This record gives sequence, C-alpha cells and structure tokens, in this order.
Amino acid sequence: MPTKSKAPAAPPIAAPDTTTGIETLVPAGGELHQQSDGEPTQLTTNQGVPISDNQNSLKAGARGPVLLQDFILREKIMHFDHERIPERVVHARGSAAHGFFECLEDLSDITTADFLQRPGERIPVFTRFSTVAGNKGSMDLARDVRGFAVKFYTQQGNFDLVGNNIPVFFIQDAIKFPDLVHAAKQDPDREFPQAQTAHDTFWDYISLTPESMHMIMWIMSDRTIPRSYRMMEGFGVHTFRLVNAAGQSTFVKFHWRPKLNSQSVVWDEAVKINGADPDFHRRDLWEAIDTGDFPEWEFCLQTFDQQTADSLAFDVLDATKLIPEEVIPLRVVGRMVLDRNPDNFFAETEQVAYCASHVVPGIDFTSDPLLQGRLFSYQDTQLKRLGSANFHQIPINQPKCPFHNLQRDGHMQMAVPKGQVNYEPSSLGADVKRESQAQGYRTFPNGEAGEQLRVRPETFADHYSQARLFFLSQTDPERDHIVAALIFELSRCNVPRVREAMLSRLVNIDESLAARVAAGLGVRDPITPAPTEVPASEMDLSPALSILAKSAPGLVGRKIGVLVSDGVDDALLDDLKAAAQAAGAKLAIVAPTITGVVTAGGVLVPADFRVDGGPSVLFDAVAVLPSDEGGAALALEAAAVNFVRDAFGHLKVIAYLPAAAPLFVKGGLSDANPDADAGLINLPTKTIADFIATAETGRIWAREPLVRKVF
Repeated sequence: MPTKSKAPAAPPIAAPDTTTGIETLVPAGGELHQQSDGEPTQLTTNQGVPISDNQNSLKAGARGPVLLQDFILREKIMHFDHERIPERVVHARGSAAHGFFECLEDLSDITTADFLQRPGERIPVFTRFSTVAGNKGSMDLARDVRGFAVKFYTQQGNFDLVGNNIPVFFIQDAIKFPDLVHAAKQDPDREFPQAQTAHDTFWDYISLTPESMHMIMWIMSDRTIPRSYRMMEGFGVHTFRLVNAAGQSTFVKFHWRPKLNSQSVVWDEAVKINGADPDFHRRDLWEAIDTGDFPEWEFCLQTFDQQTADSLAFDVLDATKLIPEEVIPLRVVGRMVLDRNPDNFFAETEQVAYCASHVVPGIDFTSDPLLQGRLFSYQDTQLKRLGSANFHQIPINQPKCPFHNLQRDGHMQMAVPKGQVNYEPSSLGADVKRESQAQGYRTFPNGEAGEQLRVRPETFADHYSQARLFFLSQTDPERDHIVAALIFELSRCNVPRVREAMLSRLVNIDESLAARVAAGLGVRDPITPAPTEVPASEMDLSPALSILAKSAPGLVGRKIGVLVSDGVDDALLDDLKAAAQAAGAKLAIVAPTITGVVTAGGVLVPADFRVDGGPSVLFDAVAVLPSDEGGAALALEAAAVNFVRDAFGHLKVIAYLPAAAPLFVKGGLSDANPDADAGLINLPTKTIADFIATAETGRIWAREPLVRKVF
C-alpha cells in the first residue's frame, strides 16, 4: 500500500565561506556543501552525470540503510578500491621529473641513433630516481643503490637507459637476481627490516657470492647515502653497442655526470634525516625544479673497439666490472636538464614503464648475461604491474613520434584502429603499415656461437681486483666510512658464521680493511681467507672513483640553515642572505616559532622552520645568530641544542656569535676550539665572507676522529 510522501527537509542555508570565497550550503546535518559556479567546476560521474551531493550516500530515510541503487556511491568506492596497482618489486620508491636532452656532438661516425646526430637539437625526457630495496612507503635516505632511469622520447622511438648511481652490479648472471632480491628484502617470516641490508639473510647471501665483492665496496661507501638526486652520478652499468650506418660496432658505457658534482651525507646524518624528513630527496628535487634551479647532468660515453676490449684485464661483458676513467676517459656528448615536475604522481611517476629492451636504431645489446636477462624481465614486469600489453599507450609511456603497428585489442585498449586489415603482407589496404629495410632497426650481426652450456666464463673469475681498486682509490675519510658501514651492517647480523664468512672475503680485498672491520666487530681470532681462483691484482689507482678526490668547492644548490631568535642583528642577517645568494645557496630561517622573529630593528622575519622541525641535518652549513637573551632562551630547547651539536658532529661549517655560547655549553661543545677547527667561524673575529668561503670547501673531515671512533 503506498505511503504518503513526507514533507521535504528544510532547504540548506547558503553561506559564503569566508576562508575560500566559495558559496557553501549548510543543511540541517551541519556538513558543508561547496557549490560549483559553472560547468568548468561541475563535479560529475565518470559518465559525465552532474552530481548534486558528494557528501551523503543515498539512504532509505535519514537514518536508514544505504541503497544499492546509489550508482554515484558505487562508482566512487569501486574506483577508490582499485586505485592502487602492484608496486615495483624493486625500485618501488621513486621520484621523477620531465626535462630535455640536448645533443652536443655529432656522433654519426659511431651511431645512427637519431638523437645523437645534430648538435643543439633537444628532445623530451622523463627521468626517475629511486631506491632499490625499500617499499614504496620507505624513507629516502636508506643506505641503498639508487636507480637512475631516463626515457628519451626520440624521433625514432623511445630509448630507455635504465641504470643506477653505481656503475657495477652484485651479480654476473640474471638467473641469480631473484635470489639477490629475496635476500636483500624483508625476511619472509617477519617482514622486516624495511629498506635495509643490515640483516643476516643479505650478508649470508653475499658471503656466499664472491662476485658481489666489488659492489659491496660501492654500497658500503658514501655513494649509497647521496645528499641529493641532483648530486648523484648515473651509469648504464652494462656494455652496450653503438652501430653506425656502415654497420660497424663500437662498444659503449653510458655515464651521467651531475653539474653540481657528487655529494653525500654522513651516516648519522642520514639516520636523523630519515626521522626529520623521510621525503628529503623527493622534496629536494621537487623544490629545486619548482624554484627554477633546474638539475643538470652531462651525458658522457666511454667508447672502445674490440681490440681495446680484448686488451683489458677483465671482461667487458661482466657487469661486476667497470672501466676506470683514467683508462678510457669520458667523452661529453650531451646534457640533460630536468625543468618540470610531474602533474600527477600516479599517472606519470608511478605508471612510467622503463624497459631495458627499449632501444632505437643505432643502439644494440651485447652478450652480457645480466643484461640479457633484463631484456626479458622488465617487459614481463610491466605486463604484471600495469595489467595489459597496452601499457605503452599510457601517456607517459607513449612515444612522441608517430607509432603504428598491427597489434590489436587486449585489456585497456585505448586506440580505435580503423579498417579491415590487421595483418601484412596484404593487398587489401593501401595504408597498412609495412616494414622498411632502409629505416628499420637492424640488429648487429654478432658472430659469436658455441655449445649450449650452463657455465661462467673464466674471464669473469676475478672478483677481488676491482674491489681492491675501489677501496684503495678512496680518500682516508671515505675508507673510514666504508669500514664503519661494514661494522654497522655486520653488527646487525645475529649469526656469527655470517660475520666470519664476510671477513674471509674482505681479507681477499685488502688485509687492512678486514683487520679494521674485525676490530670493530670485536673479532680477535686470525682471519682465514676464503678460497679464490684469482687473487686480487694490483691496479693503478683511480681517483675518479672517489667523491672527495674529484669534488669541486661551491655552494650552488646547497642550503644554509640560520638559527635565530628575537633581537637578531638586522645587518648581519642581511649580509648573510646576500652572501648566500651570491654563492648560489638557499638560506632557511630556523626560529622558536613558525611565525618568525622580530629583529633588533623591529622587522618581522618569517621562519621557514620551527626549531624542532628544522634540525641542522637538513642543511649543508649552519649559522647560529641569536641575541644575547635569545641564546640563553634557545639553550632551554633540546632541539636548538641538538641543532648545534649535530652540526658539529656531522662535520659542518658553523658560524656563530658569542651569544650562542649557552648552546655550545649545553651541547657538550664548550671545548670546541675555533683556532684548531677551521669549520668554527667566530663572527666577532671572522666575517660572513670567511664563513661562505669555508662552507664552500665542504665538511671538516679533520674533525671526524673527535666525534666518533675510527677503527
């Protein structure tokens, strides 16, 4: 029996939102309903149906059950339920940016690759940086390899240079990759530790994989805790081929060199940055691009022929080996500038699909067994992650040049191919796409052949020489850091056999290295070297392998943190701002409140950070400029005391006024001697110019033995 319809509810009350200026309706329930002011701001369903109420489900009565017929609710919830796609197994946490690649040299003598022919010509790129081991929600400053993947949108298709910030890899054959990743990831029974290799399974695997020893030197170095993506080198890792129009092959190693030079943080700093700002790297990249400080890299090649390859003491098909720059110098042939942040993280950074098999005419592969496995793995991975063989149609993955083929249908097909013919050869369609002998991709006719065997070539057997080369090519502070990293990581292993096995490998690299690590672990027994087919040989040192040996002074792209209080000296602060700007650095004000401070001259200076949200780990150099009363007040704040204490412990240059003395005393730094420590800039006796000049030289490595034990 039909019921009488009830009187409609009282109409909502229109009220302008004083904070946004948007007309807002407030019904009896009290929720806010912001109103569209026209078609451009009209909220609709995926089918284009205008939505009247985005705050309430359709119910049978105000307090009744929700009705299944609410198609707006079902569409919204269903889409939300499916918003996540499987994250990458490795390289899950990433950041990316758009930019351009500019050719600087005509390379037609060695390759037909279209984007390397015409100096001055630019093409779009999309570059993604990442950590390897951690999940998507892990922190940026984990000690880890960094991915460095560049998608070149060339006029002959997309070229994906999928590399890392380290030029070598853990393993020589792709068949071992699942084992490596399983060992490095969280333990399967407990799902931790996250984004760390400091656990038994990883080091157990490494101790039984001598080919990893070179990579271990790299990942225990400061290369795996970079200061910024902008200050990080990139490598193609493998040996590739360049092929010219005559069909001649040249071997090549790809290398990205940052304009801002390579730079890293120190370990304790990395740990604290992860707590203060786990998005430190992605924030740094975003803000640099957002403010017009566009990151830039030189694109460099190491090119060589078969005769040179045969003359080297190692096999160029071995991904655990590199060619020192002193042996084959880098040839700068282009540059990359990242100048635009993504519009949408998911659509671009998350859905971008890099595949090692994506090459263009003029670039070809070698028989590197690790590379050969990647050619299959990456394509297969994208099919799983993105759900369809049509992942190339996602806008971020689409070539910028025309692309046509006879592939049809499939899940998530976005194109609408026309015509009767979807095959060739065909006589029925004049516009059917066909091959081109003149323009098409040609594989280099590599003449190697042999028996079908599961063997490792003897030329891959030297696992220690380049590991020794890397360690001995580092400066003293960098060697100290490798030792400290090994001690830290192995100390987190609970199984003594794992620690002992690693020491037996390290002694084959360098006896002093093994002895120092053993001392840090408290191991007193003699170390028995692990058996090895090829003992480490002596090689000429390579200073290019050291970050510090080839670093250049400067503050461009760096940040200076200034701890201030009310009553800060106007002229001093203005001088520091001007000097930092002239040096290319950014200045950040750290104050007791986020509103800022009032200077001695009565000027309000807004703060960039409240003192507990702006620790000194976020900056490359610091200045402490409180008033007399402000210094005493700041000393009551643990965060302010730690600001100074950490800056000293992380070997940073510190400018300070006498009013900062209470902070030094409270931080246990009352014995710090500005006459003996070049990084302590006492402003009454030195100047802002002295501070900037000293900060440009980098960290004060001579201070390190004073702040931690060096084994």
